[in-house]
Amino acid sequence: MPGDVDAGWPTVCSVSMLVDVPAVSARLAAAGFIAAEEEAELLVARAAGDAALLAALLERRLTGEPLAWITGSASFCGVEVVVNSGVYVPRWQSEELARRAVERLPARGVAVDLCTGSGAIAAVLAALRPDARVVASDVDSRAVECAVANGVEAYCGDLFAPLPSELRGHVDVVVAVVPYVPTPELPLLQRDTFTFESPLAYDGGADGAELLRRVIADAPGFLRRGGALLLELGGGQADLLRDDLARHGFTDVTVLRDDDGDVRGIEASFTR
Repeated sequence: MPGDVDAGWPTVCSVSMLVDVPAVSARLAAAGFIAAEEEAELLVARAAGDAALLAALLERRLTGEPLAWITGSASFCGVEVVVNSGVYVPRWQSEELARRAVERLPARGVAVDLCTGSGAIAAVLAALRPDARVVASDVDSRAVECAVANGVEAYCGDLFAPLPSELRGHVDVVVAVVPYVPTPELPLLQRDTFTFESPLAYDGGADGAELLRRVIADAPGFLRRGGALLLELGGGQADLLRDDLARHGFTDVTVLRDDDGDVRGIEASFTR
């Protein structure tokens, strides 16, 4: 399993074997990392020929530390995003949400990215809609600093609270990857998750929908008529939120699924 260290393998004090991708890949694979070769390539590139540094980076990864924290970046929708240590790492599961947000954002429109983390979704929106205004927020000051490093206009605060007031009624797209794991299910997450990351990045309350409901309730104050709301969620939360969406003026609700058919998010239009 990832995070288990076999003392029989090279450590930071024994670097001669850790000089190329196959050697690092073999070590990662033996420890249970599924994308061992891909990760090895990134670690080798980060070390830039320094065998001692490569060994140190590998040892960090073997503890389960997020790869993006070690390399300092991650690829998201083809955009290379800076990811500082301690900041939520963008997941591939959020990429479809980002792509849908791009499709709904007019060339000169306005988008808001809530709980932006590293600013990954906002950075993709800005890259693909360069003439649009993209604004983001996060309650974590470290995340806001990271998002700013990625060129994002980011504000520190809770959801919509820190956003400029002039955005009210003029936003074309609100996209959010808020914490949505039900509190009772937090222990079911990968075992090393909370060794490095905070439960605040995942805990969505009793049914996982606490923050989702808040976004749905407050988004109408910022969206223009016809604007889009895109939320990442999982399980049966799409059905759980249908009444909330209808009550706050959202229609044309579409459930977003991945290639395996798993629910990854919802897309809705504000028509009130």
